[in-house]
Amino acid sequence: MQKHFSGPVTVFHGQTLPEEATPAGYAALIYAYKLAVPLPYRLSAISKQHKMTEKDNWKLFTPRHFPGNTLEGHLKFALKYEGLDLAVLNRLFDKIIPGEIEEALRKTPTGSYLRRIWFLYEWLTGKMLDLPDLYTGNYVSVINPGMQFAAKGRSVRRQRVVNNLPGTSSFCPLVFRSKKLEYFISMDLKRRAQSVIDRISRDIMGRAAAFLLLKDSRASYAIEDESSSVKRIERWGRIIGEAGNISLSRDELMRLQKIVIGDARFVSTGLRTEGGFVGEHDRETGVPLPEHISACSGDLVSLVDGLVNYSRNLSGEIDPVITAAAIAFGFIYIHPFTDGNGRIHRYLIHHVLAENGYNPAGMVFPVSAAILDRIEEYHRILNGYSAKLLPLIEWEPAHDNNVKVVNKTDDYYRFFDATPHAEFLYSCVMQTIDSDLPLEVEFLQNYDRFRQEVEAVVEMQSKTINLLFRFLKQNEGILSVRACSREFKLLHDDEIKRIEEVYKNVFRNNNVTK
Repeated sequence: MQKHFSGPVTVFHGQTLPEEATPAGYAALIYAYKLAVPLPYRLSAISKQHKMTEKDNWKLFTPRHFPGNTLEGHLKFALKYEGLDLAVLNRLFDKIIPGEIEEALRKTPTGSYLRRIWFLYEWLTGKMLDLPDLYTGNYVSVINPGMQFAAKGRSVRRQRVVNNLPGTSSFCPLVFRSKKLEYFISMDLKRRAQSVIDRISRDIMGRAAAFLLLKDSRASYAIEDESSSVKRIERWGRIIGEAGNISLSRDELMRLQKIVIGDARFVSTGLRTEGGFVGEHDRETGVPLPEHISACSGDLVSLVDGLVNYSRNLSGEIDPVITAAAIAFGFIYIHPFTDGNGRIHRYLIHHVLAENGYNPAGMVFPVSAAILDRIEEYHRILNGYSAKLLPLIEWEPAHDNNVKVVNKTDDYYRFFDATPHAEFLYSCVMQTIDSDLPLEVEFLQNYDRFRQEVEAVVEMQSKTINLLFRFLKQNEGILSVRACSREFKLLHDDEIKRIEEVYKNVFRNNNVTK
C-alpha cells in the first residue's frame, strides 16, 4: 500500500524544528500512517546540512542518512538510530498489511533489522507472518543494549533473535541510556550508602533507620495533600519497612490498598469497575476536567498482571532504580484503584529496591521525602506523559460525573518511555544517600553529644532532655522566658547559660534535622 510521507517541514505535530527538515524514522511513520500515539521525546529529521545536529527534542541527520520514503526504510532507520518505541510500532502494525513485511523479508531473510521487525510484529500482534523459521544466521538482540536498558534475554529460533525485552506485550516500558542515567549508575550509590552505614554504630543506624522510615511515611501522605493520624502514618511506615518481603501479585496490591484506606466503608476496594481520572470537576456543570485519564477498567487485569510479571522477570537483570521507576510510574498511570494509588505507587519503589538488595539491610531510603522536596518536578514528570495522552483519549462524561473512554487506549499504559521517570527517581535516591542519610546520622551523633554534655551540667531524664532540646531549637539556642519560668524553672541561671553554650557548640553548623 503506497503511503504519502512528509516533505520538508518547520513544524511537526506542534513541535518546531530547529530548521526546515524532512521527518524520518518514527516521525515519518507517525505522519504517513496517521498514528494516534504519544510523540517520542526525541524525534528525527533529515536536514539539508551536511553536519548532524541536536537541538531541543530533535536530532537532525544529513542527506546521506535519508532512508527513502518506504515503510522498510523508515523502520530500519528507526531501529538503527532511535531505538525501540513499542507504542509507535504497536499502532503501526495494526495498520499495515502483513504482506509488506513478508515481501521485504523474502528479499533479505537474514537482514538483522528486518528480523527484529518480524519478531516485534508477531510479539506485539500475536499474529504469525507467512514465513518459514530461519535455520542460519547469527542471533541478533531485539533491543540494542547500548542504546536502551535490556534484560539478559532468551534465544528465539524462529527469527534467530535474542528477546531481551524487559517485559511482555502486556507491559513493557523502556528506558534509554541517557548521559544522566549513566552518571548516576557510575556513582555506585548502593556502595556509597553502605559506606555511610559501615562508619556508624548499630545503635545510631537503628535510630536513623526508624526516623527515616517515619519521615518517608509522613511525606507520602503529604504528597497526596492529606493529613493523617500518627497511628496511620506509623502503620504505613511499618508496611514500607516490610517492602520486598512479599512478592508482588494482584492480590498483594489489593491487600496494600486496604491498608492504605483503612476504613473502606465509603470506598470501593479492588480493581476499578468504572472509569477513572485525576483532575477536577466544573463547579457549575459537574463535568470532569481531567489532567490524567486512567486505563479502562476492562484492561486492568491484563495491565496489572503484566506489571507484576515485569517485576518478577527483571529481578536482578536491570539496575533496580530503573526497574523501580518503570514499575512505579507505570502503576500510577494505570491508576487501577479508586483510592490509594499514590501511596502504593511510592511503595512499589521501596519494594523493588528492597527486593533487589539496593538499600542496606534494615534501612529504608526516604524516597517520598525526597519527592516532596522536589514536588514541582515530580508533578512535571507525571504531567509530561499525561499531557501526551489526553489529546489521544476520546471520552465522554459518565452518569456519575466520571469519564467513559470510548476508544482503544490500553497500549498507552503498556508501552511508554520511562527515561525521564528513571532520571527523576535516581536523583531522589541520590539525595537520600548523599544528604538525608548523612544528615540524620550527623544529627543523632550530635544529639548524643548534646545529651551527654547536658547531663554533665545537671541530671535529667531522657524525655526532659528531649523537651529541653526542642525549646532550644525553636528559639535558636536560647531558652525562652516562658520555658525558664515553667518547664525548667528549677534550673539555675548558670546552668541555663552552660546548657545554651552546649547547644551552640554542638549544633554550630545548624544541621538540626528534627
